[in-house]
Amino acid sequence: MPFSFDNTYAGLPDAFFKRVAPTPVSAPVLIRLNHRLADELGIDVARLDSPEGLAILSGNQCPDGSAPLAMAYSGHQFGGFSPQLGDGRAILLGEVVGNDGIRRDIQLKGSGPTPFSRRGDGRSALGPVLREYIVSEAMAAVGVPTTRALAAVASGDHVVREGMVPGGVFTRVAQSHIRVGTFQWFAARKDDDNLRVLADYVIARHYPAAQQEENPYRALLDGVIQRQAELIAHWMQLGFIHGVMNTDNMTVSGETIDYGPCAFLDQYDPVKRFSSIDHQGRYAFGNQGPIGHWDLIRFAETLLPLLNTDEKKSIAVAEAALDAFSGLHRSALQSRFTAKIGLKGGNLDDWDMMESLLAAMAEGEADFTLVFRHLSDALETGNDDAVSRLFNQPEAIVAWLNTWRTRLHDVDHSQTRALMRRTNPVFIPRNHRIEEAIKAGNEGDFELFHRLNQVLQNPFSEQPEFSDYEAAPAPDKVVHATFCGT
Repeated sequence: MPFSFDNTYAGLPDAFFKRVAPTPVSAPVLIRLNHRLADELGIDVARLDSPEGLAILSGNQCPDGSAPLAMAYSGHQFGGFSPQLGDGRAILLGEVVGNDGIRRDIQLKGSGPTPFSRRGDGRSALGPVLREYIVSEAMAAVGVPTTRALAAVASGDHVVREGMVPGGVFTRVAQSHIRVGTFQWFAARKDDDNLRVLADYVIARHYPAAQQEENPYRALLDGVIQRQAELIAHWMQLGFIHGVMNTDNMTVSGETIDYGPCAFLDQYDPVKRFSSIDHQGRYAFGNQGPIGHWDLIRFAETLLPLLNTDEKKSIAVAEAALDAFSGLHRSALQSRFTAKIGLKGGNLDDWDMMESLLAAMAEGEADFTLVFRHLSDALETGNDDAVSRLFNQPEAIVAWLNTWRTRLHDVDHSQTRALMRRTNPVFIPRNHRIEEAIKAGNEGDFELFHRLNQVLQNPFSEQPEFSDYEAAPAPDKVVHATFCGT
């Protein structure tokens, strides 16, 4: 078979999942297979890119060695706790160990109903499959820890959403699909025994060094906090808005997961939100750090029975760990954002200058990605026109540019430009480009989908033949809302 499975999660107690096989689809068609990722995973690409492989990727055939299951988890969704969520439209086929020695899950998303479907059809519309493929691979290309896209398949069936729309199946790869909500599942049931089993499993799989610490569970909490603090800062450096930072959408591995109503900023606006279901702006761009902290508090709550046998001491341990988040996140933000303007270290004076630029961008309705990319050109040519014309009042940025040039006066400009060019992408998954690809894909034309994926695989490189993909959307192409796949 194409996959050589080595399953461990399926060996955990039955309380962790429900065993269920994918439901076949009627007429699957392979849209795109990620050959590079398949090679990294040690998968037989030729066999996967065949009728046999298509049967597996569509859910029409369970491969030998797989152990299909739907994972159990709970979660806070927009602040409200749901004690039973679980994989309602996803099935974990099993795990493979790649050529790099890293264990990863192979999951089918949109593969039919499970015991956790809550009256849902367990299917995915084709549009969300295309969106998740595009964005997850774009995030990987810019170095963000993320789940990956192995394949996108058109099912040949239609699903009911806002009317009848084409369906699809997405094959997702992750270092694991264990979430904060997985811990909440056992905490909500006061099942401390299985909570400990889960924590020990996560430590062994993702934080093996914690096994050597005096309190491995405190080390686990510290590790998850650090990874999430850095991950969210990395998102924000790119102008990315996740859209649904519920606790069931936060992995303990530190990977970005569940690209639903996500979007990238066009004009910079710290309170910008795109998700059609985020009515209060809970998950707006500038709220992502505080919300990440809030989610981690919920994670720490689940670990209280493991941190110490004395409840007061356990709470004190958790609070001490959580107190580190703000500093870690701020440090990561400062380092990443000051690098965008060519400065290393993220010292406070440089951060103040960075904040002044962001304030000018918000007031001037300037495009987030283009401003930073053109700054390196301005440094090289001495011509600020390409930057200033991005602001609705060009004169508003002149003073900042003069301050910035003064700060860089004694800095090696070649090194500064190199830093900026490897920090600021030329190409991002522009919302309007994604929507164009989805619209065409729903009509059976995947040329725009393939082209966009091609462009985004080299995000930091100039690609003159695709220069139109750099541009901000025309006013009539601006995307104002994005939608959840369900």
